[in-house]
Amino acid sequence: MAGFVDTLAEGAPPLTEGALARSLFQRLSEAIIRGEIPLGAKLSEPALSRQYGVSRGPLREALNRLEERRLVERTPRLGARVVSLSAETFRQIYGVREALEGLAARGAALAMGEADLARLRAILARQEASLDAGAGHAPNALGSMDEDFHAAIARAAGNGLLIGLLCGDLYQQLRLYRSQLRKVAGRGRRAVTEHRRILDAIEDRDAEMAEMQMRRHIAASYAALAPLLGPPPANTAPANTAPAPFTPAPAAPSAPEDPSR
Repeated sequence: MAGFVDTLAEGAPPLTEGALARSLFQRLSEAIIRGEIPLGAKLSEPALSRQYGVSRGPLREALNRLEERRLVERTPRLGARVVSLSAETFRQIYGVREALEGLAARGAALAMGEADLARLRAILARQEASLDAGAGHAPNALGSMDEDFHAAIARAAGNGLLIGLLCGDLYQQLRLYRSQLRKVAGRGRRAVTEHRRILDAIEDRDAEMAEMQMRRHIAASYAALAPLLGPPPANTAPANTAPAPFTPAPAAPSAPEDPSR
């Protein structure tokens, strides 16, 4: 955690303890996902309290929320630390992600209004411009939720439970794994090409194709990152209770490749 120093904005009106805890939660989440606080790092409450200039009450509430969002884990007598990446957790959460985001894309194709479509087009245009300008990856998992192509689709799907899962309960943990894809050479360009195919299907109001393209996109992301994490342990659960192996979605009929890509 050396070099990690942050402060609340000077001159701002005092925050209530609840608002302060929410602000700390967001700041610490971003620091973890961006790698400013290393994975596996032990979190010292006194040190964080000094660095942020806050009392232990809001800090503990923020750490509790980080634990609920699976970015922090606590061990009796050892305290809190940032989670480490796990091949087994990755396998499980991407299996869930493929199913849920496929449903979100299907729902968006049926329910997304013109204003949301325009917002999705603008997000994708900024991703393409970022890559064309020489960035190694598109600003997606490392950006705000408002700039997140996947969150925009989930929000427009017309399903409150899906929104709660993809933009709430699972969002930060998914971002942590998604953010690792910046380490995979060439994945940013391929991902944005896949985003274009998803958007095309949503614009065509083709719910089946939108779901298929999204599932293929998530499966491709899984295949790109899995080698960096290694295989999940063989004995993570008894055979009769182990989750089903993650498998890519069936291939959709191939659309012609965009020659500009």
